[in-house]
Amino acid sequence: MTYTPYFLHGETRPGRWLVTCDHATNTVPPQVGGGALGLPRTDMERHIAYDVGAYGVARHLGELLDGPVIASNFSRLVIDPNRGEDDPTLLMKLYDGSVIPANRDADAEERERRLELCYRPYHEAQARLATLPHAIILSIHSFTRQLRGRPPRPWEVGVLYASDARLAHPLIRVLREDGDLTVGDNEPYSGHLPGDSIDKHALAQGRPNVLIELRNDLIADEAGQRHWAERLAPALERALAETGL
Repeated sequence: MTYTPYFLHGETRPGRWLVTCDHATNTVPPQVGGGALGLPRTDMERHIAYDVGAYGVARHLGELLDGPVIASNFSRLVIDPNRGEDDPTLLMKLYDGSVIPANRDADAEERERRLELCYRPYHEAQARLATLPHAIILSIHSFTRQLRGRPPRPWEVGVLYASDARLAHPLIRVLREDGDLTVGDNEPYSGHLPGDSIDKHALAQGRPNVLIELRNDLIADEAGQRHWAERLAPALERALAETGL
């Protein structure tokens, strides 16, 4: 089977929301290390390799919001699509206590090969979709409840943003009105990362955008993914309506 670096769902849907999932899978293309990075399966199934559950949430949200979905088909450990090409963490050699053997000696030539194989085709496809009239970029990610040696994170969901909070601030307010959620405001980390996907496809063009982080144990199965998509979709629509965008 021919390797493809991204998946598209509902490309012709008419809705304004373009749902993206940068860390959708833990796939290692056969052209990279013969399809393996030298890590045990337990590591490849952790958050270090992909955003657990995020792809399912993204697909469901695309259906509920009637918008297209684009998702990467390569592990963030192969090359991280949510980094600028000059970011030193683009090709990680150590992540949350795990050394990535196939990356340890990766040189500039190998980095360029992975950019051409995976990273650039994904971003070229996302750029084409982002030109749809009045597109709003909705980026779906997940985070682990606790990093090794760190305290537990208290949030169920985080809303991230950089210089454009037109949609993020109303969404935080709407989600907090639910009452039973601990909602992170630019937590568990800041939404500002020069050269990342939002920077490339939204901020540079002035497009409305928001990035949602969900705690991955809450969306580890199909039921959780559907539940959170059904919870988020009306909140997103309500927040958008409040902005008048």
